[in-house]
Amino acid sequence: MNQVHKRWLGIAPLFDPADGVTILGPLNPGPGWWVGAPSVLYDDQNERFYLYYRRRKPRELGRGTNCYIAESKNGIEFSTIWEASKDDLDTPSMEKAALALTLDGKAHLYLSYVDAVDNKWRTDLIRGARFDQLDTQNRVKVFTADDINAEGVKDPYVFILGRMYYMLLSYAPSPLRAEALSGRMHATADVYNTGITKSHTGLAISGDGVRFRWLGDIFSPRESGWDAYAARISTLLYTPPVFTAFYDGSASVAENYEERTGIAISLDLRSYERVTEAGPILTSPHASGSLRYMEAIVVNNQIYYYYEYARADGSHELRLNVVPME
Repeated sequence: MNQVHKRWLGIAPLFDPADGVTILGPLNPGPGWWVGAPSVLYDDQNERFYLYYRRRKPRELGRGTNCYIAESKNGIEFSTIWEASKDDLDTPSMEKAALALTLDGKAHLYLSYVDAVDNKWRTDLIRGARFDQLDTQNRVKVFTADDINAEGVKDPYVFILGRMYYMLLSYAPSPLRAEALSGRMHATADVYNTGITKSHTGLAISGDGVRFRWLGDIFSPRESGWDAYAARISTLLYTPPVFTAFYDGSASVAENYEERTGIAISLDLRSYERVTEAGPILTSPHASGSLRYMEAIVVNNQIYYYYEYARADGSHELRLNVVPME
């Protein structure tokens, strides 16, 4: 939203979350039943939207059990074209992934899941000719937690800028006395839910979309405030010359899984200034107020905002708001 006469420059238009359209609902009502963690692309060659999403059950019933890729002509009604289960990945749980259509004509899925060997979150790449032809057995490592000297690395967001592939990731830095705390951090196969470390955002880059180089932290939780535990960038919206980062924030481990959305801005993709210091800018009016895993894609001068949204019964659904760019 540019209004040069008012000196309003590079402002991302927003929306009322309660006005959204439900794209997918959870399998059952109640806390722990979620559908979301979306990644969305639009392919103008075949005029199709592509959506990755994950379904989750309560911890005692299996956590993140299945993930999917679906396609749509209108961005609202989707049909499944690919599916993977936790058994396919030999994992206790999977979470967010990133779809990419690469410069060499390939379909990439960057998928985060818990490594059964060490119970730490990792991120792999599955590469194929089309999204419906991806084979989980052909996945290759992008990063393990040990590769970046962290306790977990997950929730990728990937885009191409000037032929360079950029990947934003949530990572959990190793705390002091990490070795002594290792058992507590990874006993439940989710270090982010322990309160021992926090959820930061890091950056990696690649020339080919396959081999990435870790550059380190770009956005961290504050010492105090509503985003003192998690500061996880989930998507970027480019309104030249500004990159608006939508991020998931939480004050403490008590709000893990129930994050709300804030925004920060950047001109260089390395340094970010928080806009939402006092509190989140987008929330659900229901239950925990959670609105997380924002995804934004611009199609025909409209922004398609997809997000995971808390229902009154405590479950999460996947919603869409469509907003004009101007």
